[in-house]
Amino acid sequence: MSAMEQSPSNLPELPADVIALVPMRNVVLFPHVIMPVAVGRTRSIAAIQHTLQSKVPVGIVLQKNPSVDEPGLDALCQIGTIANVVRHIASEDGTHHAVCLGVERFRIEALVEGYPFLAARIRRIPEAIPDTTQVEALTLQLRERAMEIVSLLPSVPAELAHALQATRAPSDLADITASLLDTEVAEKQKLLETIDIEERLHSVLQILARRIEVLRLSQEIGERTKEQMEDRERKFLLREQLRTIQKELGEDGENEQEVVKLEEAITAAGMPTDIEQQTHKELQRLQRMPAASSEFSMLHTYLEWMTELPWQLPEDKPIDLDAARTILEADHFGLERIKQRIIEFLAVQKLKPQGRAPILCFAGPPGVGKTSLGQSIARALQRPFVRVSLGGVHDEAEMRGHRRTYVGAMPGNIIQGLRKAGARNCVMMLDEIDKMTASAHGDPAAALLEILDPEQNSTFRDNYLGVPFDLSRVVFIATANVIDQIPPPVRDRMEIIDLPGYTQEEKLQIALRYLVQRQSEANGLQTDQCMLTSAALQGIIANYTREAGVRQFEREIGRIMRHAALQIAQGTQQQVQIDAQNLEDILGPEKYEHELALHTDLPGVATGLAWTPVGGDILFIEATRINGSGRLILTGQLGDVMKESAQAALTLVKARAEDLHIPTSVFEGIDVHLHVPAGAIPKDGPSAGVAMFIALASLFANRPVRHDVAMTGEISLRGLVLPVGGIKEKILAAQRAGIRTVLLPARNRKDLHDVPEATRTAIQFVFLETADNAVQAALGKSDNLESV
Repeated sequence: MSAMEQSPSNLPELPADVIALVPMRNVVLFPHVIMPVAVGRTRSIAAIQHTLQSKVPVGIVLQKNPSVDEPGLDALCQIGTIANVVRHIASEDGTHHAVCLGVERFRIEALVEGYPFLAARIRRIPEAIPDTTQVEALTLQLRERAMEIVSLLPSVPAELAHALQATRAPSDLADITASLLDTEVAEKQKLLETIDIEERLHSVLQILARRIEVLRLSQEIGERTKEQMEDRERKFLLREQLRTIQKELGEDGENEQEVVKLEEAITAAGMPTDIEQQTHKELQRLQRMPAASSEFSMLHTYLEWMTELPWQLPEDKPIDLDAARTILEADHFGLERIKQRIIEFLAVQKLKPQGRAPILCFAGPPGVGKTSLGQSIARALQRPFVRVSLGGVHDEAEMRGHRRTYVGAMPGNIIQGLRKAGARNCVMMLDEIDKMTASAHGDPAAALLEILDPEQNSTFRDNYLGVPFDLSRVVFIATANVIDQIPPPVRDRMEIIDLPGYTQEEKLQIALRYLVQRQSEANGLQTDQCMLTSAALQGIIANYTREAGVRQFEREIGRIMRHAALQIAQGTQQQVQIDAQNLEDILGPEKYEHELALHTDLPGVATGLAWTPVGGDILFIEATRINGSGRLILTGQLGDVMKESAQAALTLVKARAEDLHIPTSVFEGIDVHLHVPAGAIPKDGPSAGVAMFIALASLFANRPVRHDVAMTGEISLRGLVLPVGGIKEKILAAQRAGIRTVLLPARNRKDLHDVPEATRTAIQFVFLETADNAVQAALGKSDNLESV
């Protein structure tokens, strides 16, 4: 018969100092406190049953290890609480629930065997009631703190507050308050085992103060969370109302999807933190705007620009200098000094990727390969290449962008180029930098000062974006035809690399290596379907083109390829071979001829050498005299510098009349007319003085100038020959025109280093110290000529 089945008459009677124990795993019951406990173990259920039937108290005690099912004396805490079972409920799952009222503390002396439940001999612990001022003060403070924690605890019944107010005994108040604390079981057991009332009050107050602080912080956090939730709910409600209003107005809120896309793009763009925050603010403005608003499309375009710019810096790929040399050799013939400078530039980039690279400016005539050199640099660096054309730019806003207050505002050319390149470390070519002009809208060259300055371009601010953008990792390369037209502050920020024109031999090699094959592919021909001989190419160079580069040369080759394509397409020929004698039938009569033969025996005509933006050229200077009053007449669209050179040349001829065997009487009663043909073309520059002097000397001495001699240089009134620029271009022009002897200022001897070896061998050079040397070389032979 089990303990639960025993009748009241058969229940064992316990001695007065023995009590049935109910071990609890995680519950501590305090005296004067009502608490429900759950009982599931057989012996514990028997103890509760015995208590109910015998009308005796039961001992509630905490076991030290909750996992022990059959605890012994060592597994139980020594102090527990005697309790009366107020109510008992047995559930269907076998668990018994008892509502217990704590009476007083007890101490276990020993366990007693022979009962169907756990029984122990105990000693009751009476409560001492000290009557001291300290205890009274602690009691008063505990009551205030207990009322405070009751106000902070959620769902606390009002009766508990009344009970705390009505409790006067310090011990009872301490036990009731301890039962309210949400603290560890071990800490509660420690309070139960604290017999001294003053010490117990102190301990409860310490725990209470800590719990009040935690509850207060929890309440503040809860209130803030609630406010945030309420604010979120309020915004959600307002958005729903806004959608309803927009729907009624015919604005269905179709921009929601766009806003979501923009927000994702902003997050993925990798902007700096401050710029991203500003962009999110603009997105919030866009979200509040109706789609039909004129400002909506403007702001939407601005946000698209912000998300599509390359804010993040891609990883630099390693630079292979050998591969770079191969690329440059494959793309360009000649230009050895230029290639070496580019290799040095790439070597510095390889050793110091984070360094501030110099800004290279390729200066030279059209068609010499300035833009293609920039493309080769981009290929060697394995970076995107973008070209920004500055020709004709006259508005500063085209560089810095327009402010968003204007309709149709856009970023400047630099930001547009970066968006097109898609990389913050791209190679950007500023093409035709010398073609920019200032206007009433500002000077675009002034905007370039910040862009091209490594100290400033890390915080370049475009007016349209309104935020700084880092340009320090962009490799800028500029091109120009005429350096003098670039403002000095801009020129100072760049390293100028001159690209002079090509010699005839270089043009021939360029054609054989690149142009013929490129034009064959462009016109749909196989490599062997149209054969251009070297003689034909040389004929095109000499008679159909007169340029420093190869652009017109390539066009003429294209005309020949189209002629061959027509023959092959019609089935007339399967293979076309073009020689020099076929050029006139395809390209027409020769476009250029050597003009020297026209002036072989005429005094007063000298051949000068000039530099032009498209390369060097020869220049004829004609002088004649007529009856008059001693005037000097100048025609041919001459600039102020050339007019001054003509005045100086005439004065020097008069001063040297005796040395030149010119009677002084020939200068009386005449006007001197100095003319430079091609009068529709403006001419100016400090390099025609020698040619004008020789032309006037030839006129008055009645001695013709050698037809195969060309000259360049400026003169002074003392007869000194001054150095000039553009020597290589002028010498190449002389070679193209069939000149055999070139007169150069002696101080320009060093410039021959840039002239190709083949050209130096084909032309005789005479170096001039004074005007007398020029007379001897051009009008007659002398043993004092210094030549190489």
